[in-house]
Parts: sequence; C-alpha cells; structure tokens
Amino acid sequence: MIRKVLVANRGEIAIRIMRTCREMGVRTVAVYSDADRGMPHVLRADEAYNIGPPPSRESYLRMEKVIDVARSAGADAIHPGYGFLAENAQFAAMVADAGLTFIGPKAESIAAMGDKTEARRLVQSAGVPTVPGTPGPIHSEEEGRAFCALHGLPVLIKAAAGGGGKGMRIVRSMDELASAFRAATSEALSAFGDGRVFLEKYLENPRHIEFQILADGLGNTLHLGERECSIQRRHQKVVEESPSVAVSPELRQEMGRTAVMAASACGYTNAGTVEFLVDENSRYYFLEMNTRLQVEHPVTELRTGLDLVALQLRIAQGEPLPFRQEEVAFRGHAIECRICAEDIENNFMPSTGTISHLRPAAGPGIREDRGVEAGGEIPVYYDSMIAKHIAWAPERGEALRRMERGLEEYEIAGVKTNITLCLFVVRHPEFIAGNFSTHFLETHYTPQRLPRFSPSQEKAVALACALAATGEPVRRAAMGGNGWTSSRILNLRGNP
Repeated sequence: MIRKVLVANRGEIAIRIMRTCREMGVRTVAVYSDADRGMPHVLRADEAYNIGPPPSRESYLRMEKVIDVARSAGADAIHPGYGFLAENAQFAAMVADAGLTFIGPKAESIAAMGDKTEARRLVQSAGVPTVPGTPGPIHSEEEGRAFCALHGLPVLIKAAAGGGGKGMRIVRSMDELASAFRAATSEALSAFGDGRVFLEKYLENPRHIEFQILADGLGNTLHLGERECSIQRRHQKVVEESPSVAVSPELRQEMGRTAVMAASACGYTNAGTVEFLVDENSRYYFLEMNTRLQVEHPVTELRTGLDLVALQLRIAQGEPLPFRQEEVAFRGHAIECRICAEDIENNFMPSTGTISHLRPAAGPGIREDRGVEAGGEIPVYYDSMIAKHIAWAPERGEALRRMERGLEEYEIAGVKTNITLCLFVVRHPEFIAGNFSTHFLETHYTPQRLPRFSPSQEKAVALACALAATGEPVRRAAMGGNGWTSSRILNLRGNP
C-alpha cells in the first residue's frame, strides 16, 4: 500500500493530487524552488523540501535531487503530475530503480509513445489508422521533397521527440520546405534536446479528439470517453469539452475501441490519453499518446463521477480496475477553460507579477483547480496558467451558459489574463453551433474583436466613473455593500 507520495510538481496539479491523497489517507511531500517558497502547494503538503533555484532545470527537473528527497522523506511513491518529468522515461526508470513506485506508466511505455515515429510504428502494427507520414525521422531536405512528391502538399514537419507545437511547421509550397525543415529541427533540438523531425500529410480542417484511457497491471484496459480539444492557439489547448458534438455514438464506440488498441500496443498501465485528428468526413487518425494525466482531466471526472488520481494510485499499488467498460456511466456535458496570465493584446506574452486580487466564480456546476492565491506571484520561470475553470450541466447549451456566467464572475487583478478570450470563444455563434476545427481562433479571432475590459473590470470602471462624476471620494467604495473596494479599483488601472 502507498502511504506517502512525493508530488514532483507545483501549482494546481500538485494541489489536485494532494487533495485526493488526503481523502485516501496518504501523506504528501511537496518539493519547491526558491521562487515557490510559500506557494499554496507547499503549504498544503504534510512535508515540503526546497530543491533549488527558480529555473526548472535547476530544481523541478533535477531527477536525482527529487528522488533523494523522496527517499529521505520516507515516501513510497512519486506522482509526476503533468509537465516537468511526467513523460520522462529515464526518470520513471530511476524511480523504479530506487525502489519507489512511479505513479504512471512503465518507462518502456513512456519511451515508446514519447518517440512519435516509434509510436506510429507501434499503433500501425495494432491496426490503428495514422495520417500518411514518413516511417521514421528524415535527415535532409531531399527526403522531405521525396515525401511531398509522393503525397502532395501541404505537409506538416513534426518533432520526433516532443509535442505541444514545438518543432512543428506547416509547409504549403516546395519553396518553404528548406527553411521550415531547418527551423523545425532547430526548435526541436532546443526544446527537447533531440533535433529529429518527421513528416505527415497535413489535414486542412481537422478536429482534435482525445480519449481518456485507464489500464491496470492485470491486462484490463478501458476508456472513459472523449474530449474535444480543437480550440487551440499555436497548438496549445484553450478550451476543452466532453462530449464532442462531432462524434456520433457509433464513431465514439469505434474510436474508443481504437484508443484501447493503441494503449495495449505498448503494454500500457495507469492513466493516459490517446489523441486523434478527425477530418471533415469523420475519418480519424492517431495523432499521439500522452503518457500522463492530462491538464483537462477534470472534464472527464465531472462527466463520469470518477477520481482519476485515486484510480492512478490504486493501479500503481497493484489493484485491478474496479469496473468494466460497460459499467462506465456518462452524465451531462462539461467544459474547461484554461485561465492564463497572458497579455492577449501583446501577442499573448506572459504577464508576470503579483496577483493583487482574486475571487473565482462559484455556484452550481462550477469547479476550479487553481495553484495561486491573492498576493501570490506569477513568476517568469514557469507556465503561465493560473487556474482551470470548469463548468458542468445536464446538456451543452446550459453548460455553455454556466461557463459564460462563471467567466463573467471571475475577478483577478495585478496581472493580465485571457478571460476575455475564453468569453469570446464560448459566446461565438460558430462555437455554440459546434461548427469549428483546430483553426477556429486563427479564423475568427483578432484582438480588435475582444472587449476592452473583462466583465469584472467593467464593473470596477463603471463604479469609479460614477464616483468621479458625483465627486464622491473613492474611499467610500470600500464601505459599500457592492464589494468594489478602492484598492481593487486602483489595482485595475494598469490591467485593462
């Protein structure tokens, strides 16, 4: 039995894991960098240890240090969360060699699915459809030209060792191939330490559909339905929902079976996600497999009533899955928006600084996973996501309205956020109608189409203007029942 878990991560995912551990009677160990001293995940854990300076390569990515802390703290297991070391096969192997339990798949599965060309080969051998592509990495522009001559343009150059849009370039003409090959190779080398790239035929207007899978160590593998992840910016997901309006019951059943086949092809255990591209004719193709818990896992939890982190722990300690595929029950519709500290009017540059005020939305059907509080810092060293805002309702229209209401209620000051972008998406007629692809934002979004202020800021500005017009001292706002204090109004000055 796992009695103490070191969470090798930070922020909201560390807190999310610790909450489940608390409910299961499992003690937790946090690790933190100098920049994260005093952060909520540090305070929530039973024990916490400093592992180095702020840059992740000197703290959260120090595999030996993390394992040494786990040993000295008497932890039985390490949960990597997502990001950092979550999909590092070497780390998973080191954890096992240290006599600890890695709460995730085996190192061999991570390695197989982490190499995109090896993953394609594995799933193809299991009969899983893939987009036409090179059988392995290409090493020259000439190899790319040969592939283009055979399959036609456009094509997509992709990093063999990574994801998240890094090391990825679209080629629409042969004149672009040489520069795109060089740029993708350089970016892949910088991001992943591996400059290998391969080519795939580019699908013009696909939808990005992923299936959550679970597999125990006794040969049982099943799926927990799909998530629609097509609303993306530069291949980074912004809005996710389940179920997808584009997936029929018959297609859902077929894709679910295929996802299970893909996971079984690498002897997978624990939680993972099989991702597909679906074209305009409902043909689907394997994209990749994420060998970890996904950022958007709350969407599935709200629809199934299952705790995925608890299931991860139970699988890791050798328990069988407690249900069969036909016993998985789905209920209602769930949507997630990622709230990030970004300056959307300045090319989405990260917005760092101190959060001077934060009041999340609440009410029926609202869940929030967050890793920072008012007074906390958004540092320059890590991902800019502040929180995940999730809404559930019995049907999609109601879930959309609930999400819109929640985003309107959300108050944050001190840093700029993408809340107005999320509102733009959930209010857009084409999104509401379900008519979208992975190109939704590049097709419909421009900064000029967004409101100047978020709804919470509009209230503050309106109050400040009203007070100014009447000559009423701004300090009186702090005494009123409307909740808009003078400090909050002043803190919004630089945050339009």
